[in-house]
Amino acid sequence: MTVFRAAVFRTRRVLPGFGLSLGYTVFYLSLIVLLPFVALFLKSATLGGERFWAAVAEPRAVAAYKLSFLSALGAALVDAVFGLLVAWVLVRYRFWGREIVNALVDLPFALPTAVAGIALTALYAENGWIGKLFKPFGVKIAYTPLGIAVALVFIGLPFVVRTVQPVLEALEQEIEEAAATLGAYRWETFRRVILPALKPALLTGFALAFARGVGEYGSVVFISGNLPFKTEIAPVLIMMKAEQYDYAGAAAVGTVMLLISFLILILINLLQSRTSRRPSQE
Repeated sequence: MTVFRAAVFRTRRVLPGFGLSLGYTVFYLSLIVLLPFVALFLKSATLGGERFWAAVAEPRAVAAYKLSFLSALGAALVDAVFGLLVAWVLVRYRFWGREIVNALVDLPFALPTAVAGIALTALYAENGWIGKLFKPFGVKIAYTPLGIAVALVFIGLPFVVRTVQPVLEALEQEIEEAAATLGAYRWETFRRVILPALKPALLTGFALAFARGVGEYGSVVFISGNLPFKTEIAPVLIMMKAEQYDYAGAAAVGTVMLLISFLILILINLLQSRTSRRPSQE
């Protein structure tokens, strides 16, 4: 009897049974994620093969793809560097106003994207507070690809900070002290001790910032200028096609964006899994 009770106790779970949990998970994914994707594919399929290829491979759409993904990639790389720096300062230093800075990190989450776009445009336009400082050097930020990158950096930074910050808080400083005792320099300690522990979280934050940047619309639509072949991103092109009642064409462009984003995120997740397994193997 005691053995039976011990076996039952070992098989108990905190959450409800596997069937109920799995059923809810499948239902949620089907209703919120899979069904919209299926509807997107079905709508784009109404064009047929030839018209679908013409819609997704036209020069204007290709230029929008390049600008969207390259801007999101560049912004995510900048966020990875400066997000790590911000997380480091918030975790390792105590200073007046630290809680205010910590709260400001989440501002892009709470601020409506359209409001962020208007504010960034006002700041970085040629007559804005920041834009006029660069005007004498011939650098134009608003209504250029550089302005798009600035907006994507703004909305993507919190993803990196909030992903890296808890990992950095859990990292014991005794390890750094041991490395210093063994004669390691600061950069060597960071590169060989701290960075390997932060790599999985840093890659996760990078992936989240990249994914947000690829699909961002509200904060970019004002500062980009929406010039075809120059500053028109793919989400803006999709919106313009929808406003012209070309729903199938908009779905076709959205399908291409979805497939490319999905493949890139799979590659990032594979890289993250390899990075997270490497320290344990060593």
